[in-house]
Amino acid sequence: MKRVLVVEDNADNLELIRLVLVRSGYEVLAAPTGEEGVALALSEHPDFILMDINLPGIDGLEATRRIRDSESNGSIPIIAITSNAMRGDMEQVLVAGCNGYFEKPIDPLRIMDDIHAILRRMGR
Repeated sequence: MKRVLVVEDNADNLELIRLVLVRSGYEVLAAPTGEEGVALALSEHPDFILMDINLPGIDGLEATRRIRDSESNGSIPIIAITSNAMRGDMEQVLVAGCNGYFEKPIDPLRIMDDIHAILRRMGR
């Protein structure tokens, strides 16, 4: 079974994403902070990561940079899910190392198709 790490501090958002992922056959690992997300990414080697950007402690951009800088998980797909929708936000997310970007609120009926499209584009 493929494993996904969801780094999300909002319990309601996490539960919605978890339900969608589990229904699609994924095992879900969860972290409420950027620091915990980095630690789980490096220790558990998930198949991909869904990363919130606005997190307590280090934000999702810094967490993504730290994962990218690691030797063990530098190439793992990381997809940002964020409420940041201002001009330039998508560019910041991609420069930090994310492979894709979704704005909140997510559409639970479409999100898996969108995730799979990003993973296919990456050859995964």
